[in-house]
Amino acid sequence: MVTKERFAQGMTFQQYLDQMGTNKEKFVQFLGEIKIKPEDRAALDRLGSKLKILVLTEDWCGDALYNVPVLARMVEGNPNIELRVFLRDKNPDLTNQYLNQGIYRSIPVFAFFDEGMNELARFIERPPAQTEEIEKKMLEARRALRAERSLEWREGVVREIRSLLKV
Repeated sequence: MVTKERFAQGMTFQQYLDQMGTNKEKFVQFLGEIKIKPEDRAALDRLGSKLKILVLTEDWCGDALYNVPVLARMVEGNPNIELRVFLRDKNPDLTNQYLNQGIYRSIPVFAFFDEGMNELARFIERPPAQTEEIEKKMLEARRALRAERSLEWREGVVREIRSLLKV
């Protein structure tokens, strides 16, 4: 459970941005490119008078690079939303509460809370449709590579077995 006190320990978005090392230029570029529709901003207003959003991330993560700027733009300038950022690897107590499929330390995580710190929703890593698309493309690439390199790979298996058995 995330308490108000624990939530308050997180970085503001600006503090997160200031401490970034990896991918900072690209992150700032994406922030500048993202356009959010008024109706998308308004959707957050419907959740209640005050909203708290916990973000778990790391600046080296590709999904975070693409997704955190979107959330930042959605909440930008909204006085009823408080966003706090936590680094995944430095906050295992939080990370372990938001494991993807109960086992993966996937990021980013966006956890949405009302004023009483009751969790309203959570977003982990990326939308499911994007994961399905990525997995489909990866499977296609693996199948094509196997077909293209099957003879070489079979010879590699033989070499590896001989090496393991020292024969």
